Amino acid sequence: MALAYSISRILEILGDDCEVLGTFEGTIQGIASLSEATTGDLSFLGNPKYRSAVADSQASVVLVPKDYELFPSEGQLYLKLENPSFALALICRDIERTLLPAPAPGIHPTAVVESGAVIAPEASVGAFCYIGAEARVGAAVLASHVCLGRSAIVGDGAEIASRVSIGDYCVIGERNRLLPGCVIGSDGYGYEYLDGAHQRVPQIGNVVTAADVDVGANTTIDRARFGSTQIGQGTKIDNQVQIAHNVRIGRHCLIVAQVGISGSTTLGDGVVVGGQAGLAGHLNIGSGVMIAGGTAVVSDIEPQLKVRGYPAMPMMLFNRMTVLQRKLPDLFKRFDQLEKTVKSLPSESQ
Repeated sequence: MALAYSISRILEILGDDCEVLGTFEGTIQGIASLSEATTGDLSFLGNPKYRSAVADSQASVVLVPKDYELFPSEGQLYLKLENPSFALALICRDIERTLLPAPAPGIHPTAVVESGAVIAPEASVGAFCYIGAEARVGAAVLASHVCLGRSAIVGDGAEIASRVSIGDYCVIGERNRLLPGCVIGSDGYGYEYLDGAHQRVPQIGNVVTAADVDVGANTTIDRARFGSTQIGQGTKIDNQVQIAHNVRIGRHCLIVAQVGISGSTTLGDGVVVGGQAGLAGHLNIGSGVMIAGGTAVVSDIEPQLKVRGYPAMPMMLFNRMTVLQRKLPDLFKRFDQLEKTVKSLPSESQ
């Protein structure tokens, strides 16, 4: 990755809230961590844990918080901001547009577009894509090998990565980002046991994602048995997540890798679910709930609670129980000694 960013361009990106401390006359040629940066690199202090590493960093430009007290070395520049991590994100957005320019509008000659499909003139449809009958594609980007089912809809500004599958009648909102290999609208897992066999229950609903949703690589979101599996505006879903049929996820939720959410469970707005947590079906998870990684959720959770454990319990209770568990070996040892002492005492009958 070759960069050549002038300080003036970086200041233009960061805006007027940036306070400049020190001098550096060259260009930024790379981005690195505080410990690995060398001359010509840009780095940042986003986690207070690494505050002591700033003074020893060889980075030419360091993004630091407003309350950082030390001064830069000679030939070094500190840019003081409210949120250095987000400031770096703004710079990386600009770099991304250079490294990964948007493809030109048009339909690749190897793409298959069925009858009745409507594709906006601004859309870019990559090699070997399949666009089903009556599907609609807005001013979006579809990379190679994307499969879009019958009557499916992709909104303006969406970015659909390679080998994504979007099922029949599913609706992808504006500015969604679907990463490689994710599957939207596969059949929900529905069976009825009858006459000694599991009979498949048709899943005739769809999936609807609102605006600004991100879906990670190899994540699966099942179509509803009827109605819609719904993902709310601004929700971000990590890689390898399973969301079952008729789940409803609110706005601006964070779902971390390897989470499983069973059918017909509802999440309110702003819910955070840590990695490898599992949620049983037909539950109501209130807005603002935080579920720690590895938690097993088997009952409803009231809004704003923080839970952890197997099964889920309030975070403070889990922490107390963890502390007590560590004391159990010593407690059993003391109990054993006490029991022996009691047994050694003469009985009243003697």
